[in-house]
Amino acid sequence: MPWKEKTVKSERETFVREAQQREISFSALCRKHEITRKTGYKWLRRFQAGEELTDRGRAPTHQRTQTSAATQELILSARDEHPAWGPRKLERYLQNKGYTELPCKSTIGNILKRNERIEPEISQKHKPINRFARECPNDLWQMDYKGDFTMLNGQRCYPLTILDDHSRFSLCLKAEDSLSYERFYPALIQVFEMYGLPHELLCDNGKPWGDSKGGITMFDVWMMRLNIRPIHGRPMHPQTQGKEERFHRTLKEELLRHRTMLNLCDAQQAFDDWQYEYNYERPHSALGLDVPAKHYKVSSRPFIQQPPEPDYPDGARLRKVNYKGYVSICRHRYYLSEAFAGTYLQLTDSGENSVDLHYGSFRVASINLSERLITSKHIYWAT
Repeated sequence: MPWKEKTVKSERETFVREAQQREISFSALCRKHEITRKTGYKWLRRFQAGEELTDRGRAPTHQRTQTSAATQELILSARDEHPAWGPRKLERYLQNKGYTELPCKSTIGNILKRNERIEPEISQKHKPINRFARECPNDLWQMDYKGDFTMLNGQRCYPLTILDDHSRFSLCLKAEDSLSYERFYPALIQVFEMYGLPHELLCDNGKPWGDSKGGITMFDVWMMRLNIRPIHGRPMHPQTQGKEERFHRTLKEELLRHRTMLNLCDAQQAFDDWQYEYNYERPHSALGLDVPAKHYKVSSRPFIQQPPEPDYPDGARLRKVNYKGYVSICRHRYYLSEAFAGTYLQLTDSGENSVDLHYGSFRVASINLSERLITSKHIYWAT
């Protein structure tokens, strides 16, 4: 965060004086003064070199063929603070900070290359990819765990991430110590309480929400009771959650490669700081270099702590699922899932010798009665 404008010189002098006293850690001192550690080291070096603690001039030289030294230093400083950002993001970031006399993107790129801040091979990997996106915020959320890593205390950290498909807004970046349902459940409730409910939620088939055999889980039933359609990507096809995969790569490039986490508390603090930057400061290529927060708004659907069981219309044909997950239709038992144990499903005709089973607003199975075979066990919105 920037220095407070009215006290910029005195703030820097106070910071340098406290840094020399070493009464608290350098990181804590930087947080106290609301600056990054890189900025803190910069002012400490200038003081030790006998330089004034004032801003260096940023005025352009008005030369058509050469960018001023001050502007080049500004660009390089921004790049050093965000080493994974390219020319387009740096240009928009500096514009958002109020700088107007900036060179074009190609010139910024040349400045970075000239000063060994960027390599052609790395640049080639970051070409934007056009992806389909939902039309409105909260139409679809994508959820996944980033690959785990070891912290300095020897424990492993499993980052839980949730992303809004339309805006790319990061809804959750939670440092967890396991993939257990007990850890995941309260984290997701916290997100629902803060942002409301999505229309659909996409995740993979792994723990803690999936079933490697593609069956309906307790998580799926919970989502349907909240009137959210759970979607599971095809096994071995991570591209189904392309935006989550891209978010994980960005998290790795911009944070995890440059910082070692001490423990879960330290990791969560780092995640919170970076998530704020990602949502409110970092220009996003897929959004025309807008920040995600500009395209996101909280859902109008509030979270219900104890959602009721589905309410079926009068005269509906209902079937109760037994404790082993079976439902009886025409004197034959069909296995659905133990997750439905004790619940009622609505039976509807879907064609000659075929029926559908519905749980509230969702079709959860299709059955061919003549062959006594479940032909589909996927969750869809009921038409």
